[in-house]
Amino acid sequence: MIRYYLEFEKPLEELETKIDELKRISDSKDIDISEDIKKLEKKVQNMRSEIFSSLTPWQKTLIARHPDRPYTLDYIKMMTTDFIEIHGDRKFLDDPAIVAGIAKINEIPVVIIGHQKGRGTKERIYRNFGQPHPEGYRKALRVMQLAEKFKKPVITFIDTPGAYPGIGAEERGQAEAIAMNLMEMSRLKTPIISIVIGEGGSGGALALGVADRLFMLEHSCYSVISPEGCAAILWKKESNELKTSDFSKAAEALRLTSQDLFDFKIIDGIIPEPSGGAHRNPESMAESISGVIVTSIEELRAKSINKLVEERYKRYRKIGSFFESKK
Repeated sequence: MIRYYLEFEKPLEELETKIDELKRISDSKDIDISEDIKKLEKKVQNMRSEIFSSLTPWQKTLIARHPDRPYTLDYIKMMTTDFIEIHGDRKFLDDPAIVAGIAKINEIPVVIIGHQKGRGTKERIYRNFGQPHPEGYRKALRVMQLAEKFKKPVITFIDTPGAYPGIGAEERGQAEAIAMNLMEMSRLKTPIISIVIGEGGSGGALALGVADRLFMLEHSCYSVISPEGCAAILWKKESNELKTSDFSKAAEALRLTSQDLFDFKIIDGIIPEPSGGAHRNPESMAESISGVIVTSIEELRAKSINKLVEERYKRYRKIGSFFESKK
């Protein structure tokens, strides 16, 4: 059930509310209005396809942050069996903003690690809105090293506005924890598959994103900074002075959509979402992700470990472009 509509989805909200009312009338009274309902449903379907076929980068960012969108634990529940969560970094404490554990996908034993934003005010505060502390990244690394030891593929789900920038996090080595993950993931001797399921923000996302295969959901985003942060820096405005048009301009300049990242050859593929976004049909979305993961595992397991690590190294060395001056 959709509980929240974005501004550009308001025309859909009116029609879907009307359909729900007609269905209630049809159920409570002996009236056959099924044809009217079918016509409205067809109209909604066409309207949704039209809206979602021409989304702006800012609108895609809003969908990536949609409060009804499935999170890591939702996908774990829908895609896996025998999930056992692993807690703590064995140095400080457990960080609920990152979920990690062992599970099976299609009977293939894997290790799963992902950001968890939380649903509802209480859980969001508990999960720190999906912004990990350094102990979260150290927990993730501990679990990755466990996967390497037992030769299990690592699956990471990326969905964070960024690493937590608080004083305590900085005092406990936030930058060092992220840098350590980047270094260790680059040479981890087991297959790594990363999927951006929502918002991929800055180094907080990259700390789980050094992988052999990197995919993005169709309406997810992945960038070095949020459009709001980018707008504040570029136009030197206070947060209360910024407007939606500023965010829209920044989102377009950042080239943060899945299609942009695919064109830049940063990611390996785009996983299509159900019409209206992943939250419209989470089960179908989970099935699509599961299929991509299983295919990727089979492909990566066919390579020797040394070749796998070497190709991962080359993959990141060739990202970006440059030219040399003739002067």
